[in-house]
Amino acid sequence: MGYRVLSGFAEVSHRLFGGYAELLRMPHTARFATSAVLACMPFPMVGMTLTIAVQHYYHNYALAGALSATQAIAMAVLSPLLGKLVDKFGQRQVAIPTIIVWVIAATAMILCITAQAPQWILFCTAPFMAAIPPWGAMSRSRWTHLLKGDRLRTDRALSLSGVFDECLWVIGNPLSSALAVVSGPLAFGVTGVCVIVGALIFLSELSTEPPSQTVLARQAGLSRKEYREREAAKAEELRARSGTYDKGTHGGTAQAAKPGKTGKSAAIGKAGNAKQPSIWGPGLIAVCVTWFGLGAFQSAASISIIAFATEQNMKQYTGLVFACFSFSSLCGALVYGAKNWTIPLWKRFYFCLAVVNIGIGTFLFTRHLWAIMIIYLIIGVCQAPTWINGNQLLLHLVPPTRFTEGVAWIGAMNSIGGSVGSAIAGLAIDRTGSQGGFLVVTLLALISLAIAFIGFKQIRTSTQTPTLTAISV
Repeated sequence: MGYRVLSGFAEVSHRLFGGYAELLRMPHTARFATSAVLACMPFPMVGMTLTIAVQHYYHNYALAGALSATQAIAMAVLSPLLGKLVDKFGQRQVAIPTIIVWVIAATAMILCITAQAPQWILFCTAPFMAAIPPWGAMSRSRWTHLLKGDRLRTDRALSLSGVFDECLWVIGNPLSSALAVVSGPLAFGVTGVCVIVGALIFLSELSTEPPSQTVLARQAGLSRKEYREREAAKAEELRARSGTYDKGTHGGTAQAAKPGKTGKSAAIGKAGNAKQPSIWGPGLIAVCVTWFGLGAFQSAASISIIAFATEQNMKQYTGLVFACFSFSSLCGALVYGAKNWTIPLWKRFYFCLAVVNIGIGTFLFTRHLWAIMIIYLIIGVCQAPTWINGNQLLLHLVPPTRFTEGVAWIGAMNSIGGSVGSAIAGLAIDRTGSQGGFLVVTLLALISLAIAFIGFKQIRTSTQTPTLTAISV
């Protein structure tokens, strides 16, 4: 009996983790995948640390929300630019100077907070804390480069990245809240060490780094502009050949290069026929707007939960509540990535999105912090799959040599939404307490879901186009 139980457990474990283990056994993949998580520590830790530290020294939730919003807006502006530069020039060339700026800004910020410096100094420093290399996007770009043409393993790798992201939040949220309550400088110090160590490991792994547009263009004997235009033309041709391409989905139909041209002249001919090398189309716009709404209500929920826990004298447990959400999301990512789905991507996307939006909208009716934690545990299983679905949508919308930029754009829109949500919730909390914040959360969650369904046609159509990693350059 015991043998059968162990055998059954081993079989279930193999089905669940076997695909992930196969990916991590590939040479050097475990190194860059895990170090990217370590380098991403500012994402769960900085926002929480800022909120707790500013509230402690300045006793002002609106200020905490405004500072977080300032950093988020700066990150939203900077992230796509950094993603674009990474695709153009390479990961190491962009990440190293960016890290130096962040370390200096983080040191200045915590010194100003503990010294209770004038608020305008904090607002001048906060934007520089947005200088965070797009580690998650760069890691996903490495996966898509290594697994090019293998749709099943690429989808699983994106799920694995989601698992690692949730591990980051499971660890980062309780760690940051515990450290920030003890000492703000300690919390920022631990974050800085994680960033430097993770960056050194990630950037020293050279064999898995995808070639930049500059390198690929040089190999093809083209300028970078000509190369980007050729890539856009190939994407259009691939969509046109698929027979499922909607003319209105991406700004026009593809035109093939004229027969008889070879080498550089053929590439330039294709470039000339492309309408534009832009990655923007209704499909990507719809995804970005959806991510704006997702960031708005989730950020508002975070600051409202902190206020709610403070009113109940349970502020020390806020990190645990957020960690439960992340743990549940991690479990959801594990199961989601292990299964070979036959349900269309757009159906999975909207189902997971609806569960998260409606679930968080119910916080308005809760009366205890543990009730929020239970809701988070239930709906969290759809959080990571929502992000995984978004990344999979990008594989249909963005050429592989601009994938980092595409991922950075949805992250930027999420940050902009988060800044709006936290600012509005902060004002509501200062006026009417945590219940005012939760009212904002519910309204934003419902509006966000409505906005997502406005882009239903574009998102559904995008899943019917081929995966652009099939393009051979």
